[in-house]
Amino acid sequence: MTDKRDILLSIKDLHVWFELRRLGFGHAGYVKAVDGVTFDLHAGETIAIVGESGCGKTSLMRTILGLNKITKGSVTYGDKNIGTLAGEELRWYRSQVGYVQQDPFGALAPFMNIQRILEEPLIINGVKDPAERERRVRKVMDEVKLTPADDFMHKFPHMLSGGQQQRVVIARAIILEPKLIVADEPVSMLDASVRVEILRLLRGLQEKYQLSVIYITHDLSTVRYFSERVFVMYAGNIVERATVDNIVHDPKHPYTAALMDATSDPDADNALKMRELPSGEPPSLVNPPTGCRFHPRCPKRIENVCDVDKPLDFEPVPAHFASCWLYK
Repeated sequence: MTDKRDILLSIKDLHVWFELRRLGFGHAGYVKAVDGVTFDLHAGETIAIVGESGCGKTSLMRTILGLNKITKGSVTYGDKNIGTLAGEELRWYRSQVGYVQQDPFGALAPFMNIQRILEEPLIINGVKDPAERERRVRKVMDEVKLTPADDFMHKFPHMLSGGQQQRVVIARAIILEPKLIVADEPVSMLDASVRVEILRLLRGLQEKYQLSVIYITHDLSTVRYFSERVFVMYAGNIVERATVDNIVHDPKHPYTAALMDATSDPDADNALKMRELPSGEPPSLVNPPTGCRFHPRCPKRIENVCDVDKPLDFEPVPAHFASCWLYK
């Protein structure tokens, strides 16, 4: 089914390569962290980008934030190519995109109190009236349930719990009223008892303000409660994309199926079904395998096909895409 919402962010054939250099020997190749990624994000939509460590999802996120240089392809926000933005236009773009970091304690300046931390984006973006800044700080603290605000505004990050610190990070991400939130493993460093609270908070803010959210994670067990669509990354490529229900209940790519099998599930009846990921390590992004990048680990590989030709983007069922020769 076609999504009728406006496209907020469009990524076309994106490549992000980092040059390797050997001391005294010059160029030594490239780390192909993102190697041909294409997708659209609609206004008010929540998507998840999942995969093992080293698959390229963090490099993709940093490129969307405007922190990595684009090697090839484009990232377009509305009608603006972010690879060409500079100065005031780049500052404007960054005010449109909120960023929720993985490590809340490391993300917060230890020498600033909470009021100063939340005022900082307002100061940078030209809100000069102290009374207006305080009003907006109190409003956003109420949004993230850091109440009463007077109990928190003059505290420093080390005086808060991990969950409270992450609420401050979320408050800072939304204080400029962005249209897009990029959340990088936002609950991975929190206690299990706090994770659901933070995800519910993010989901509530997303629904209230019709935010678009890109949720970066390796944990498929949280994706099913938070996202509309899921993009599965492996070795710099997106290998499967579909609605969250289709990914969870009917994964098509062998790698996605392996991720699902390795995901913890609170249902005790599923405990015996869990299996580990296929043996071996993810491939080098400097010298990736020919053909399908998953073929050295794939239990369903087709000899002289998967190891030779890069798979096309097949659609085994409507609106469910998998880059796998099983669906030729």
